[in-house]
Amino acid sequence: MLQEARHSPTFSPLYRQIKSLILQGLKSGEWRPGDAIPSEIELAARFNVSQGTVRKAIDEMAAENLLVRRQGKGTYVASHNDDDQRAQFRFLRLLPEDGAIEASQSVPLECWHAKAGQEASRVLAIEAGTPITIIRRLLKFGGRPVIIEEIYLPGESFAGLTLDILNEYQGSFYGLLESRFGVRMVRADERLRAIAADRVSAGLLDIAEGAPLLSVERVSYTYSDRPVEWRRGLYSTANHHYLNPLN
Repeated sequence: MLQEARHSPTFSPLYRQIKSLILQGLKSGEWRPGDAIPSEIELAARFNVSQGTVRKAIDEMAAENLLVRRQGKGTYVASHNDDDQRAQFRFLRLLPEDGAIEASQSVPLECWHAKAGQEASRVLAIEAGTPITIIRRLLKFGGRPVIIEEIYLPGESFAGLTLDILNEYQGSFYGLLESRFGVRMVRADERLRAIAADRVSAGLLDIAEGAPLLSVERVSYTYSDRPVEWRRGLYSTANHHYLNPLN
């Protein structure tokens, strides 16, 4: 397999080929979120390459938050159920003015099943009329409502998701999708713009109608860049700011 790739007209460095093979293992479920993957020595023997080549592939996957190195323990598949708050902050960039990371409380409001319209089908790369699940929820920080979100999920991947399940689960939303439905979000694209709060959003966020809000539209992807979530959120930034580190 690797020999064929070396002579392919679209040449890929050897470590990238190893990265692709490890990714195949993640996508197939050979190694699930939270699992330890084989050591560099074992992977080098398995793929018949040097340990340095494997290390370079793993370094790149760790930089992309697909894998996590744990000193003295090994390398693990990254999980949204990790206790590390910095990992959870990857997908929630709203911070209080003092910069501390606050624990958020999810308050599910609605969960219903519908058929994808033209926009949802385009964003989620599914056919129009395909079943989808729609969730509305409120996020609180320090007991105060700060974010209102509407989330669209492909029904095929998340069949059985209900309001009761959302209310009962104690971890993060992405942790629920990962542990119960086997779908891990690995990256997301966001679009931001400023809007004024309408009457409904102002009531939910306990702010004045017309107050400034940050509108955040996100499309999240699992392995192979497959879109599996579309969400639209309204963020109150009266006491918070959106932090986006640029490297």
